Amino acid sequence: MPPDHMTPDHMIPDDMTPDDMTTDDIHRPTFPIPDDPADRPRRSRTAVRVIMVNASDEVLLFEDSDPGLPEFRWWVTPGGGIDPGETEVEAAVREVAEETGYVMPPADLLGPVARRHVVHGYSDQVLEQTEAFFFARVGEFDVDITGHTVEEQLTLQQSRWWPKEELAVTTAWIWPAELVELWDLAQQPSGWPLDLGVQEESTLAAGAVTREG
Repeated sequence: MPPDHMTPDHMIPDDMTPDDMTTDDIHRPTFPIPDDPADRPRRSRTAVRVIMVNASDEVLLFEDSDPGLPEFRWWVTPGGGIDPGETEVEAAVREVAEETGYVMPPADLLGPVARRHVVHGYSDQVLEQTEAFFFARVGEFDVDITGHTVEEQLTLQQSRWWPKEELAVTTAWIWPAELVELWDLAQQPSGWPLDLGVQEESTLAAGAVTREG
């Protein structure tokens, strides 16, 4: 799942769904944004991501967004934080079920094919996470987002299956940029896990101290 942007004072009620919301609900300060980006809270976690490829050789990606900077959109694989006591594989299976509705047999997960430490600078926070990437071939299924939280239904705009050829030439933001390389690496277990090092993927640079008007 995406990072938790909400603080206790700005939580959407648990029983509220997007259909219940008014325009005021959507635009209220659910995502508190500091006037000075240097004041953004910094959070860290460990996480997993899953590269899900179907029988048509297409990968499932979600279009994500930053409510404080709505002009920016990017595409990510399913995944999210590892809960206390979970293994990476357990977290991957749970995240796939919650975000896509697909019940992933643990044995279908290959990897991790890659690892990295990534810094995400958003309008409301800076998130650092250590990630493991897994790969899985999946059968045909309809993506089911009923397991998404209210926040995810606000920030995740859509999902689609991308062919590799289109990923290789698109100008859209794809996180990670090495997704095609990791897809190919799934067939080369001797190269697992690829160390992607330390990366930054941001809508507002993690070290930004002023916001452009």
